[in-house]
Amino acid sequence: VETNLPKDFPQLKNDTFLRAARGEETEHVPVWCMRQAGRYLPEFREFRAGKDFFDTCRSPEACCELTLQPLRRFPFDAAIIFSDILVVPQAMGMDVQMVAGKGPTFPEPLKEPEDLQRLQVKVDVEKELGYVFKAITLTRHKIEGKVPLIGFTGAPWTLMSYMIEGGGSNTHSKAKRWLYRHPEASHMLLKMLTDVVVEYLLGQVAAGAQALQVFESHAGILGPVQFKDFSLPYLRDIARRVKDKLKEKGQDVPMIVFAKDAHYGLEDLSQSYYEVVGLDWTIDPRSARERTGGRVSLQGNMDPCALYSPKECISDIVRKMLEGFGTRGYIANLGHGLYPDMDPENVGTFVEAVHQHSIQMNKQV
Repeated sequence: VETNLPKDFPQLKNDTFLRAARGEETEHVPVWCMRQAGRYLPEFREFRAGKDFFDTCRSPEACCELTLQPLRRFPFDAAIIFSDILVVPQAMGMDVQMVAGKGPTFPEPLKEPEDLQRLQVKVDVEKELGYVFKAITLTRHKIEGKVPLIGFTGAPWTLMSYMIEGGGSNTHSKAKRWLYRHPEASHMLLKMLTDVVVEYLLGQVAAGAQALQVFESHAGILGPVQFKDFSLPYLRDIARRVKDKLKEKGQDVPMIVFAKDAHYGLEDLSQSYYEVVGLDWTIDPRSARERTGGRVSLQGNMDPCALYSPKECISDIVRKMLEGFGTRGYIANLGHGLYPDMDPENVGTFVEAVHQHSIQMNKQV
């Protein structure tokens, strides 16, 4: 089999995650973790040592290996391709560097609306982001049908905020200043990003991605009014356009939206063409079920810091979480990514607890 061609993939052996995403019955609740390929794993740190972060992202072999590492250690029910949301601004012509101890940094962020002229309007996604597609195709072959492979992207507002802030920020005040001061230019930028994101997600599916997650990591910095204006319409537009295009080809992959800290937007998000709504740990599972009215499956939402607990406590926390969500139309995850100093053994305990408690609960029904 040609591992560089997106066809003749090994047959999927465990489709629990895909069935839960569509609200179908499953034997156990599927589980995966955001940032499961991450610095908490010694083998990840060893593999990444001395290599530039974005160089690693541009190597399909490296991305494949990092994606598969956690699967060798834990019985996760899904894998997510190793990459970064900031490859999209890079594809649009912006320089992004990963600075040790500081995180992602844009040496020349967007300051005023005229800076939009620096961006590539028409992005050839195949040319600029083909390395991600190659990584997905290679990983689909090498994963040998063990579990589904998730592709992902950053959402427009989150990408915009990075491009203007020039990196991480507590207040995001530079980016929010644009929304209030330059609303037209903001919408122009968000539209440009949306166009690239749609093509990028379609390219990921063509390459072999079996599900897609859209990360609106900076949703919580917006209030409800700005969220409805500058985030939600673009999240909906992405899902609608991707679904329509896939339908033309007779394809359909589940899509997940994760808008962190957008608790005020839960009802809206559950009516946005995504099969799954990801939740952060600030949301009560039972109230999330009520507010989303059975329209979507839910994913989340254990506080990552609960993994610092003693092992026996983790099992208890998981059980309570599962009782809150119920076992149908539910994908267990954390409410945010794993942190670098977490103990891999506790991640194993988390995964095991989800499987064992959910099997027990399903027997009792």
